[in-house]
Amino acid sequence: DANEPLAPVVHPANIEWQKVDRSADGFRVEMPLNTKEIQIPAYNETGKTDKVNMIFSNPDADTSYSLAWEDNPPVARVSKDAPDRTLESARDGTVARTQTTLENESTTSTQGFPGREFTARNSGGGVLSAHLIYAGSRLYMLTAAFPSAGARRDKDVSRFFNSFVVTRASGNGNAATRDQKKTD
Repeated sequence: DANEPLAPVVHPANIEWQKVDRSADGFRVEMPLNTKEIQIPAYNETGKTDKVNMIFSNPDADTSYSLAWEDNPPVARVSKDAPDRTLESARDGTVARTQTTLENESTTSTQGFPGREFTARNSGGGVLSAHLIYAGSRLYMLTAAFPSAGARRDKDVSRFFNSFVVTRASGNGNAATRDQKKTD
């Protein structure tokens, strides 16, 4: 019927990229302009929360790019620092917290560090693309979230994920490394 309202057409955001050098935090990456920094909660093994560092940018009202990182994060402690278990637990936690369903996943390696790349979708059609990298005892999680598949541009997600470079891996997270850090 010509009188029925049309559903809004969602287009990919127009993104202007910037280089973000966080070598002191162990990485460099390209992010959309106007990157902000916050700390977010991550559930730990006791059911309480630890603070995790995150930078993020919203190139439009419905699109978000973010990168969270933490040394010896709760998900690694629970997984006894085993890379595969840590990455699987981080993926499962992300899917649960975002109320999405896993659509696809691949095993990756970034500069020799183990990783996972996956896409998940929510019931409203929103799409989440994520790349996890476990570098030493530091877990990085890059995410790009979109209101619909039509708002997701493969080349932007690839640019974001492929621009990520580990500049300094953290220790292996074992007790000797933690004790050494305390005495330095």
